[in-house]
Amino acid sequence: MAQVSQRTVFNGSALVRLLSRLADTGVREPRQATADRLSQWFGWTDAISLSAALEGIPAAASSRQRAFANAEERECARARTALANAIAEDGTAAAAADFAPFRRRYLALQQAMEAGIGPLRGRLRAALAARSPAMARLAAVDVVMEQVLAGREHSLLAGVPALLEKHFTRLSRDSLSTTGEPGSEAQAGEWLHVFRKDMKNVLLAELDFRFQPIEGLLEALRMRQPECHE
Repeated sequence: MAQVSQRTVFNGSALVRLLSRLADTGVREPRQATADRLSQWFGWTDAISLSAALEGIPAAASSRQRAFANAEERECARARTALANAIAEDGTAAAAADFAPFRRRYLALQQAMEAGIGPLRGRLRAALAARSPAMARLAAVDVVMEQVLAGREHSLLAGVPALLEKHFTRLSRDSLSTTGEPGSEAQAGEWLHVFRKDMKNVLLAELDFRFQPIEGLLEALRMRQPECHE
């Protein structure tokens, strides 16, 4: 079976390090290897599904034997650029007094990422399945992995806005303690500028994290398959 890039390993280290810095907490090195930790998230029914995907009878190649990898890659790049542009466009009030507008914006962008990336993943799986039996098995494995990891991933990412709210509160409090009085509009603009930049970096790191499976599937599509001789 084709091997995917190490970048596609379920590892949000860049996002975790950024959130750890903003929360002023240390990042502990995991005691277990990634494969060992993943194995603990699989129930016995998940293990059966994964085994079937890995060892099952290969799916027959369809009439779309040639995958249009370039077209799929362009579509993925277009979708990623659109999401990155949406992140760059700050629609919150210039001097927001509380975190509520930022929370709404973050949740809206998370929903946009889910809505944009999910269909791409399905299209890439279909393209892989039409390419060769080995690639069809890889697509089946990705389905199982998404089923196993989606819930945990959603739970972890759902907690990001709460961490950002703590960062927002801390920056506001530190600004107030420095001046000893409610900050002027200019002073508020300084710490809000810092927060906006940090929030943008977190969103971009989350976008990178969510795109890891897409990049793995794209890399598989780029691989040349050996020709079959009868």
